Amino acid sequence: MNVHLHWFLPTGGDGRTLVDRHAYTDGGIKRNRITPVSGVRAPDVEYLTQIAKAAEQLGFEAVLTPTGTWCEDAWLTTVALAQHTDRLKFLVAFRPGVISPVLAAQMAATYQRITRGRLLLNVVTGGDSTEQRRFGDHLDHDRRYARTAEFLSVVRGAWSGRPFDFDGEHYRVEGGLTALPPDPLPDIFFGGSSAAAGSVAAAHADVYLTWGEPPAAVKEKTDWIRGLAREQGRTVRFGIRLHTISRDSSREAWATANRLLDDLDPETIAAAQQALGRSESVGQQRMLALHGGSRDKLEIAPNLWAGVGLVRGGAGTALVGSHAEVADRIEEYHALGVEHFILSGYPHLEEAYWFGEGVTPELAARGLLSTVPASPLLGVPAANGRPASAPGGAPLLVADGR
Repeated sequence: MNVHLHWFLPTGGDGRTLVDRHAYTDGGIKRNRITPVSGVRAPDVEYLTQIAKAAEQLGFEAVLTPTGTWCEDAWLTTVALAQHTDRLKFLVAFRPGVISPVLAAQMAATYQRITRGRLLLNVVTGGDSTEQRRFGDHLDHDRRYARTAEFLSVVRGAWSGRPFDFDGEHYRVEGGLTALPPDPLPDIFFGGSSAAAGSVAAAHADVYLTWGEPPAAVKEKTDWIRGLAREQGRTVRFGIRLHTISRDSSREAWATANRLLDDLDPETIAAAQQALGRSESVGQQRMLALHGGSRDKLEIAPNLWAGVGLVRGGAGTALVGSHAEVADRIEEYHALGVEHFILSGYPHLEEAYWFGEGVTPELAARGLLSTVPASPLLGVPAANGRPASAPGGAPLLVADGR
C-alpha cells in the first residue's frame, strides 16, 4: 500500500494568515475589503491555476475542492482548471441534499469524459443546519445521513448502464440511467464521525476520510469503520485531511506556526469558537476538543499542531516540523492503514512547494510512493560544475535513503 498525496484548492480565498477568509465581504470575488489583513489572495481562476499547475508539477495526484457558501462552485471551477493541467485529478466536494442523484451521476459521467478520467468525488453530508437551510435543506443531522445513503445507492444504480428503479424515504426514481456511465467510475470519498455517518461509510464509501486527530484516535476510527464495512461484506480504504508546515528545520517550521498565531487576537478566537461550537458535526466537536479554544499546549501529539482549529472549521490540525519529521508522522499514519493524505497550508501555493520539494523526496526515499515526480530542474544546465538547483554553487543536499 503506497501513500497517495493530494493538495487543496482554496476556492474561498487564500493568504498568509488563518483569518484570510474574513478579509473580503464577498470571498474575494470583487476584492471588497472589510479588514486590513495583508497578503490576501482572491480565488480567481488565474491564481487557482497556479496552484493546480504547481500541484501537478510537484507530483500530487489530486486536489480537493471544497463546497459551501463562501467557495466557488467546485464542479465549474475544477472543470475549468482541468483545461490547464494534464494529469492532475480533482476531488470535487458536493452536498447530496441539494442536487438530484441521477443528475449528479450524469454530471460525473460527463466530467470523466471531458477530463479523460480525472474526477474523484467527496460527498459532504453537512453538519451545520444553518448552512444546510441556506441551500434549502431542512432535514436534521441523522436524516441527512439517511438521505446520503439513498443518494449514493441511486448514483451507483444510475451508473450500472441499465434503467434503475428506487423507492426510498427521500428519493423515488423510475428508470434512472446514465446512458454512458463514467469510465473509470470515480472513487467516492466520504467522512463523518457520528454513528449515522459510520453506517453510510461502511456501505458506500471507497475511501473513508478523517480529520487529523492524534494517531491513537485515528486508529480507533479506522478500526470502527473497518469493522462496520466487514459486516457489509466490503472493504474501505482510508484517508486523512491535514494542514502542513514543513521547513528545512524544525525551528523554522514552528516559527511559522507561531507567526500564524500572532495574527489571532482573543476576540477573534472566542468568536470563532462560539460559531464552531454550534455545529452539529461530531467531527467538528472532536476537533474543538483537541484544544478547548486555548492557545496552550497546541502540540497535541508529536508534530501535530491544533492551532488552525482555533479559528477555522473543518480540518483543524497541521503537521509541523522538519521535512523528515513530517515524513515520520505520515509514515506513522500510513502504518495504521491510512493511504490518502489530503494536505494544505497557508498560503497554498508556497506550502505546496515546501512540501513537494521537502517531504515528497523523503517519502520517496522510504519507498512509500509509487511514482516520484521529476525535478523541474532536470535538463537545466549545471552552473560551475554544480547542479543549477544549488544556488551560489552550494552542494545539493539529498535524502539519506531511509
